Amino acid sequence: MTTSRDPFTRGLDYLYGVRSLALKPEMVDRVHDMEHRDRICTWISEHIEAVNAQLNVCLEACHACFHSWEQPLVQIFAAPLAQAFGLDALCNLQTTPISILIDVGRVMPEDWLLVVAHEYAHAHAGTPGHHPQFARSLAHLCLGLAIALPPYQAGREDSLRFYPSYLPTKDPLAFWQGGGEIGDRV
Repeated sequence: MTTSRDPFTRGLDYLYGVRSLALKPEMVDRVHDMEHRDRICTWISEHIEAVNAQLNVCLEACHACFHSWEQPLVQIFAAPLAQAFGLDALCNLQTTPISILIDVGRVMPEDWLLVVAHEYAHAHAGTPGHHPQFARSLAHLCLGLAIALPPYQAGREDSLRFYPSYLPTKDPLAFWQGGGEIGDRV
């Protein structure tokens, strides 16, 4: 997303790049966080390729659950999502390829696959929402990835909104600054 050698500039360019893939640019708000921006951008510059490589492993695991002709064209990136939207991840069906953004600061690394599977189910279903087609896609992924099947009941699509479940981190911003319980492990 950038050709700059300056760590801050590389990180800031990355943030602007993922902003362009979000449903609304303000969903990735750290470009305006003057208190933490330097540290976040520098950390992103030095670590985002490794983080995105781990997310791509999760994406490939999801792809492997379907025949090649059933696999949606998807790209995946880590992004610090704005707290105001109340999302840990999103699937933007309006981009080509479909874009999945995961706030890896909100989710422990051992649970990244769970979040990717949920968003991949949206991409596979091809429409937003937690409707029967999404439920079928998610159930297929759960079987393929050895995740417990979702507790779906017809007419109760809201039960899938937070499935598969995972424990959130205590301080999502800590990851993006290279600290906290998970930021140092990458």
